Amino acid sequence: MKRCLVSIVFLLVAHFTYAQSIPKVETGSIVRVENFSSKYITNRNIDIWLPQDYNVNKKYAVLYMQDGQMLFDSNTTWNKKSWMMQSSITKLIKENIIKEVIVVGIWNGGERRHSEYFPQKPFEMLTSEQKNSIKVAVRQNNASVFNNYELNADNYLKFMVEELKPFIDKKFSTNTNFDKTFIAGSSMGGLISMYAICEYPNVFGGAICMSTHWPGIFEMENNPIPQAFRSYLEANLPNPKNHKLYFDYGDQTLDALYPPLQNKVDQIMRKKGYTEKSWMTQFFKGQEHSEVAWSGRIHIPLTFMLAK
Repeated sequence: MKRCLVSIVFLLVAHFTYAQSIPKVETGSIVRVENFSSKYITNRNIDIWLPQDYNVNKKYAVLYMQDGQMLFDSNTTWNKKSWMMQSSITKLIKENIIKEVIVVGIWNGGERRHSEYFPQKPFEMLTSEQKNSIKVAVRQNNASVFNNYELNADNYLKFMVEELKPFIDKKFSTNTNFDKTFIAGSSMGGLISMYAICEYPNVFGGAICMSTHWPGIFEMENNPIPQAFRSYLEANLPNPKNHKLYFDYGDQTLDALYPPLQNKVDQIMRKKGYTEKSWMTQFFKGQEHSEVAWSGRIHIPLTFMLAK
């Protein structure tokens, strides 16, 4: 298992590479805010996708997404793959399946990505010995998992809630209600999306967590992190009567680690009163940990969250 983890760790690390060109989309339009300034985290680009026929006289739901440089145009990404979000959303809108939605793509923080996306409060639940063992855990290149940065997820959430969301609501025609505000991501982005809806249930009404990286690091042996995440969820899941959560996973490459971990999370979801109206977990046999896989199934959580 260790050899498998080492060989596929690049799938997470590679998110650090930044694209520079503004994505080209065949439907809708992209508005880029370059080097969005924050007092909580490092400045970064924000790519906002507006649906076709965007109209300031309408009010749109908003989907905030992690790893924003990977969402729209494979020509601008490090691996020449993307989620193709504009295609999936446009198709669903044209088929009258979902409400119109604005997508806010938040670029990750480069080498700070892991320290920003790793849920902070579950980490603080660990013993000092466990924390230290995680901090010295290494990647394939022998750099520490957090690249020697302190965990900063709480400030990352403050950036989204206190700085980015007010800016988006001011500049664009949005429905500001929590039940029209969603957050999404994959892998570590799935973890921070889960954390966001738990920490700010009055801001986010739904979270899409694809291929959620429950191990947190790149080792499973004697790893206390999955249990810490589960304990946190038991204590902090939002009200299932007015919130929705979506999880999924495959069984290839990095996703091969997830089935037993997601199954334990699913037990907590049932225990906390989540039903098919408020929660969905999907398993995709043969699916790997990649933008191509997520692109091929993003229509499922979009429909779950935004159905008319």
